[in-house]
Amino acid sequence: MANHWTELQHVVFPQDADPDVLPLYVDSDVWASIGGREVRVSDRAHLDDVLGRTSLRVASGERTSLASYFNAFPASYWQRWTVVDRVRLRVATRGGGTVLVYRSTAQGVPQRVASEAVSGDAQTIVELPVTSFGDGGWYWFDLVAGSEDLVLLDGAWETDVAPVRTGGASIGITTLNKAGYCVETLDAISGDAALSELIDRIYVIDQGTELLSDHPAFPGVAGELGDRLRVIRQANLGGSGGFSRSMYETVDADESGSLIVLDDDVKIEPESIARAIRFSRFAARPVLVGGHMFDLLNRPVLHAFAETIESVPFVWRAQPHDEVPHDFRHSNLRQTRWMHARMDADYNGWWFCLIPVEVLRTAGYALPAFIKWDDAEYSVRASGLGYPTVTLPGAALWHVSWLDKDDSIDWQAYFHARNRFVAALLHSPHPGGGSITEDSQRWDLRHLLAMQYYPIELRHRALREILRGPEHMRAELPTILGTLREIATAFPEKTVLRGAEAPAPVQGKRVYHSPDGRPAKGPRGPRLALFTIRMVLRQALTAPRPEFVRAPQVELSKRDGTWFRLPKFDSALVSTADGGGKVRYTRDPRTFRRLLRESRRLHRQLKKRWPELSRRYRDALPELTSAAGWEELFFAGEPRDRD
Repeated sequence: MANHWTELQHVVFPQDADPDVLPLYVDSDVWASIGGREVRVSDRAHLDDVLGRTSLRVASGERTSLASYFNAFPASYWQRWTVVDRVRLRVATRGGGTVLVYRSTAQGVPQRVASEAVSGDAQTIVELPVTSFGDGGWYWFDLVAGSEDLVLLDGAWETDVAPVRTGGASIGITTLNKAGYCVETLDAISGDAALSELIDRIYVIDQGTELLSDHPAFPGVAGELGDRLRVIRQANLGGSGGFSRSMYETVDADESGSLIVLDDDVKIEPESIARAIRFSRFAARPVLVGGHMFDLLNRPVLHAFAETIESVPFVWRAQPHDEVPHDFRHSNLRQTRWMHARMDADYNGWWFCLIPVEVLRTAGYALPAFIKWDDAEYSVRASGLGYPTVTLPGAALWHVSWLDKDDSIDWQAYFHARNRFVAALLHSPHPGGGSITEDSQRWDLRHLLAMQYYPIELRHRALREILRGPEHMRAELPTILGTLREIATAFPEKTVLRGAEAPAPVQGKRVYHSPDGRPAKGPRGPRLALFTIRMVLRQALTAPRPEFVRAPQVELSKRDGTWFRLPKFDSALVSTADGGGKVRYTRDPRTFRRLLRESRRLHRQLKKRWPELSRRYRDALPELTSAAGWEELFFAGEPRDRD
């Protein structure tokens, strides 16, 4: 009886004519080692060579490598987390040439493992073991054209190993006034034939006022998806409320083996969804399968290869922290040696993450956090129950980057502070939460030195509510956003000045920049201690000059408006992260002293009460994340509202 081969990963090419994303799919460039670095000396990748979703032309005498993010096979992840111990590469071609198959070591050293000559209409099959990739390594193939063009018609990585589970997946999308993005995502899903067999249901949780159902393109895509699509309207309960609703609906429907949560402001590569589902089917035990995030506005840039949590300060980190963000235009997979080592994640962002239904039933739903840390806390919680998170290379989407947002100094500052502490109270293994209170105080001081008083008010509100106990999280979830925005009206720094609205600075524009174009780093060691003492005394004890209160003293770019530059001025205009305007900061010694005292008092209380608070939050967690608890928020006396 012939073996039954199951597709794990299809070879695909860009859906749109964007030349910037081509390096994520093919590597046809010529590279040379110059000064110990791999440098691209010739760019031979052309969109004209992409003949279709699965087809690529290699011109006569040329060579193209599929050692790319989306088309190489991440063998080390399949070996570590799944039952797959062998795969085959199946390649259909037309024309004359050679198919070369390579593997890499965890150190990024390439090794050729097969070479097959092809001519005419050919089908090449190469069987490969997945048994020696313990610490890292990939498989990929190159195409070398002979005297005529060589056309790749189709390609896939397959296995004859039986899957552990066979269930399909539902998709949950939480949206708030992003109808255009959502329609594009739904259209991409409906247009992918493979997903029609893998996706059971799509839940769009619409929490906005600009409704998805009112978008002019919605009826068409809704018709394509038919009864697989359900749009559910509910009050704005944040990302945690929207994703918990899709969790609730998926478990209630009892027709899927997993749920994939997606953000709304994304552009999806549909093949990524298929890969995540297939990976979960072959996983030796249920795992959360995450996808990487590329920058939607700078599409070849990857933000992290693994998301981790440093347990002592209890703060998230993008790994490898000194190598990301990574631009594939400048270094592709073959040239990026660190990318060949397997990297294990502590969590995956809910821009794209598959969660098995078994985990939903065992671990519960999201913490009622509104936004921030709900995804990280969930993965840590699931890991404690034996369900790890795997961020799978080759599964990704494009998301609006947080680098273009001011979320650490806007209303999100409340959630950054509160939810980080709550997650630490729930999961930190260190007495007193390790160094989280000291680290938080440092962040308070940095904001204060930068004259950013609004985020400090919000951070302190967050700490006071943590001290009240876990009950506040659900009680205030439907109203907290409005409260935070109302507080902003008392702070002139929250008024964005656009164009000519911004007053001219008294001392003219002062430009700072570092020689290599990167943001400058602040003082360290003894210099940091001396700088901090001097600036705290200046901020607390000296009055700003009247002319700098009436008008801003200087104007700074967003990059240069740092905590170690702003304290030198009495007032400043600083650009917003999106470049759409400027905000004005003005020094206020009285406010500085009050908030500095409050910061010390609140953090001392948190440290002192840590054991008691940790016990209370851990005891409350099952009820906070239960289906019954979320039902009260979803419906709040109203009937279910579905379109």
